[in-house]
Amino acid sequence: MSKTRGGGLLRIREGGHARVTYIELFFDLVFVFAITQLSHGLIGHPSLLGVVETGLLLMAVWWAWIYTAWVTNWLDPERPPVQIMLFLVMAAGMVMTMSIPTAFEGRGLLFALAYVGIQVGRSLFTAWSVRQDSGLKLNFLRITAWLVVSGVLWISGGLLHNEARLACWAAAIAIEYASPAAGFWTPGLGRSRTADWTVEGAHLAERCALFTIIALGESILVMGATAAGMAWTPVVAASFASAFVASIAMWWIYFSFTAEAASEAISHSDDPGRVARIAYTYSHLLPVAGIIVAAVGDEWVIHHPVGHADPKISAALIGGPLLFLLGGVLFKRAVFRIWSPSRGAGMAALLLLIPVSPLVSPLVLSLLTTGVLVLVGAWESLAIRWRGHQLRG
Repeated sequence: MSKTRGGGLLRIREGGHARVTYIELFFDLVFVFAITQLSHGLIGHPSLLGVVETGLLLMAVWWAWIYTAWVTNWLDPERPPVQIMLFLVMAAGMVMTMSIPTAFEGRGLLFALAYVGIQVGRSLFTAWSVRQDSGLKLNFLRITAWLVVSGVLWISGGLLHNEARLACWAAAIAIEYASPAAGFWTPGLGRSRTADWTVEGAHLAERCALFTIIALGESILVMGATAAGMAWTPVVAASFASAFVASIAMWWIYFSFTAEAASEAISHSDDPGRVARIAYTYSHLLPVAGIIVAAVGDEWVIHHPVGHADPKISAALIGGPLLFLLGGVLFKRAVFRIWSPSRGAGMAALLLLIPVSPLVSPLVLSLLTTGVLVLVGAWESLAIRWRGHQLRG
């Protein structure tokens, strides 16, 4: 990409990698707390309703984070006005995150107000910041219009209770997740075209990789804190080891050749905005959700490693890696236009464990799911080395 500047607060693009700044890393700390709150919420409410509520809150947290990552892909985080905006989003993010445990109880309105404040406030600021670039300005005005509509539902839900709140918030998140696919079409303002979005692929790839590190870090914190409070019997030690190896395997799979190659592929795409939208805005939520669910399963296994695996433990141990691998499959398809045979085979192996799960202990099931992840990681590493050997040959 040639050197460009679309306005006073936009990044200068000189063709190189736009590095992730320290303030962006500082900003992410709020979302470390958010991931912790979400995983603890799922541990405390393992019912179907609890899963639905936690999933909805995760979708909101992810949307607040990924929209900010897109904004800092365009705006320069080292400019004071942008830094002030990020600090204000962090402050509202702390309020939102502290409200997560009781978002469907007494702090629903507070959660909704903080979330809507983040989304609408940041988008209005960005529209003002890029006012010299008519295309980007229109884009963010359209985004703001959609967020205002969903914001009405968020706040209305915060004033309601129980099923009515859940229904309102589900409608709000559905509107927001549909909006990028609809091009943010707005009466009088038209539709945004991804071909007009100037995306620095390496920056967005690094931002999402760092969020994945946050999720993996939370999984390590959960297993470490749980194991620290237990007597170190052989089965507890084995449960901890299995969970730890599973985290390493997920890191191995994610940070294989794919993570770095994706930014290169996006930068050479005819429509980098479309590829980045599918790969990072949408698909990338699944690996994060998978890591969180797997961490919850690890906590339960360390507490109850023997006996028969009950449905909630089985669902977490199998569902977490399954979501993680599914996200990887969709990511590769979006970026490289290929289906991943290794991750597809891993998903099939996990599905085959479903009928086995009631017959084995939580520890054995944990070892089996960890084994699947390790095999997928080994398969991908061997495939990468083989392709490299073929190219050198």
